[in-house]
Amino acid sequence: MRLPVIIFSFMLSATLIACGNGNGNGNGGDASSRSASSGAAQEAGLSDFELEHGIGPITSPMTMGDFDIEMAARGQDIFESKCAACHQMENRLVGPPIEGLTERRSPEFLMNMILNPNDMARKHPEGQKMMQEYMMVMPFQNVSENEAREIVEYFRQIDKGL
Repeated sequence: MRLPVIIFSFMLSATLIACGNGNGNGNGGDASSRSASSGAAQEAGLSDFELEHGIGPITSPMTMGDFDIEMAARGQDIFESKCAACHQMENRLVGPPIEGLTERRSPEFLMNMILNPNDMARKHPEGQKMMQEYMMVMPFQNVSENEAREIVEYFRQIDKGL
């Protein structure tokens, strides 16, 4: 009897969250959708950096450097303990698949999404689009900036096929 209540609560929460945001419109990451998002972002007061790299503690370009296998291994451990319940490699689950993320998003964007998911979903045009598609905000998993960087290194490993 408890499972239907949990499912109903989840669906109601997701609906309320999605309906509370009227700024997202559709999905896609091509140049035309980015330019359409640009006007909305400027109206929302986002800088060019925030528009491209997200809203959060990462406020300047990062240098990724050479791939670090040890950092990626730590990132994999963190991902498996805090993220894998909602994300799979190739398939949509509760959240988007992670394969190809580093090809679609900058490391700064990924880290800001990990570190500041609420503001990304409410204030960033791409975050708003994701919220409309996935119907919920990614919860903050209490990771540090360094741990978020390790998760991104794990994503780099996946996308490099290592």
